[in-house]
Amino acid sequence: MSDRSTAVQTARSSTALRVVEPRTLIDRINRVYDSISGRAFELFESNGGIFGRDWDDWFKAEAELLHPVHVHIGETDTAFSIRAEVPGFTAKELEVSIEPRRLVISGKRESKEEEKKRQTICCECRSNEILRVIELPAEVNASGVTATLINGVLELELPKAAKKQSVRIEPKAA
Repeated sequence: MSDRSTAVQTARSSTALRVVEPRTLIDRINRVYDSISGRAFELFESNGGIFGRDWDDWFKAEAELLHPVHVHIGETDTAFSIRAEVPGFTAKELEVSIEPRRLVISGKRESKEEEKKRQTICCECRSNEILRVIELPAEVNASGVTATLINGVLELELPKAAKKQSVRIEPKAA
């Protein structure tokens, strides 16, 4: 993809948001898909291999492995505005990829919590990885994209691409 996107970060955070080429996220998307698929199959087997619960197993596996990314998409005549909730993720841990009709938000954070001298009574698991693919209803100009990350909310402004005009060509009579 020759059309590169740019990102702008507000002064509240000193690290720039990484905007990457779509190809760089393909491996991550495939790994996440394989992880979800494997976990869904484990759930299927643990439920006695009962068919008809495919989506239930898939969504449960997805919820266990991925942190949900809630989004709000707004549209004007000239742009899309997207607000994505990514609490706990820093700009260093996030990657954004923009294609003409697709936006991918990906992130992985490292969290090491170690408690010594205590017995675990309760442990609430939280996912340290996000992946959200958003199909856009119209093409965007990736080179004009701006992004800000403030207090766990990623805000993106994606200008719409100029509409292509068709030209009718009449054949000349010989």
